[in-house]
Amino acid sequence: MVVGFIDGHRDRFGVAPICRVLTEHGCPIAPSTYYAARSRPPSARAVSDAALLAQIRRVHSERRLGRGLYGARKVWDQLRREDVRVPRCTVERLMRAAGLVGVVRGRTVRTTIGDTAAARPADLVRRQFTAGAPNRLWVVDFTYVATFLGMVYVAFVIDVFSRMIVGWRADRSMRTDLPLDALDMALWHRTRAGHDLAGLVHHSDAGSQYTSIRYTGRLADAGALPSIGSVGDSYDNALAESTIGLFKTELVRFEGPWHGLDDLELATSDWVDWYNHDRLHSSIGSRPPAEAEAEYYRSLNTPDEQPLAG
Repeated sequence: MVVGFIDGHRDRFGVAPICRVLTEHGCPIAPSTYYAARSRPPSARAVSDAALLAQIRRVHSERRLGRGLYGARKVWDQLRREDVRVPRCTVERLMRAAGLVGVVRGRTVRTTIGDTAAARPADLVRRQFTAGAPNRLWVVDFTYVATFLGMVYVAFVIDVFSRMIVGWRADRSMRTDLPLDALDMALWHRTRAGHDLAGLVHHSDAGSQYTSIRYTGRLADAGALPSIGSVGDSYDNALAESTIGLFKTELVRFEGPWHGLDDLELATSDWVDWYNHDRLHSSIGSRPPAEAEAEYYRSLNTPDEQPLAG
């Protein structure tokens, strides 16, 4: 560190004056010590650190891996997936020294408004966001994105087992058509892959879009069971809110600002594809959702899940 400091200032002040000032301030170093350090070959640790840092930078910046979003834990997870065995503390140390950080999630704002006059199904989930297989439990929600041309709303349908986004939709309006189109995408992808959705639990908040006759009728046609959490309680739909938080952090704020619906829709399609097929999720063993589902279906000796198109 001292040698690097001298390297950065020697052209302006000279080596001997810098060494004298450092010595006077409790950091004794002679010019001969500095020159000896400069001529000394790098240590084995320095060589190893340099090679590992190159790998870390690749994972951190690679669009199909970290996209500049991963912090030390996920960079370490990705390196382990590539059989690069290194202590997590080493990754943290090198990223800290190189100034490499991941994004930090902010606060999620709710958009749905409860309809107190609508009949509400029971809460079948009770904050237990776990599932033993795909298509057992889906959670849904939507959010807003400010663009230069006004608000755009984006709805998501997430499979709890794998965290896969199985349906999504962006629109300028947050009427029932928005979440209904996202639901239709999810139903189409799953039924096209040959999956039986009878008995699927569909969990939402008490927003009027999700309690509308059109929406609940579509669930009934698909054989799904509606479930709604308590009004105004984000914990009762925490997994959907968490996914929206990732969307806001990893795409909306990280790659914005946005001109309007068209460019946000295109970017969301790309982000969903990355989220489903490349992003590591610690809640499912630091794997992408598509990999988690593929492994599940392989374990049953049945065809794998068809990939979700962006």
